[in-house]
Amino acid sequence: MIFITAKFKVLPEHADQWPQITAEFTHATRAEPGCLWFDWSRSLDDPTEYVLVEAFRDEQAGAAHVQSEHFKTAQQTLPPHLAETPRIINTTIDQDDWSQLGEMAIPERN
Repeated sequence: MIFITAKFKVLPEHADQWPQITAEFTHATRAEPGCLWFDWSRSLDDPTEYVLVEAFRDEQAGAAHVQSEHFKTAQQTLPPHLAETPRIINTTIDQDDWSQLGEMAIPERN
């Protein structure tokens, strides 16, 4: 799978509306057949920073994503709301879902 984490620094005047600003793009991306997940979180330390964790089935799914109309639209509509160019980590890993964090394993509960 292609695993991506990106940090978006949003202009302060747009930070509270970022979920609404990205809603159409988020919905369309999650509907892509090769999208495994596409989840936004807001930083606890910086209210203007949002972190996007996304994964795509394979290289073809990742390519389809960046070639989609909703991605092209986002390239035009999202940057005016940003304070800086987003930062990204993009890697391919040999798994297709989240692994369990064994160091914090929870025993079965009755």
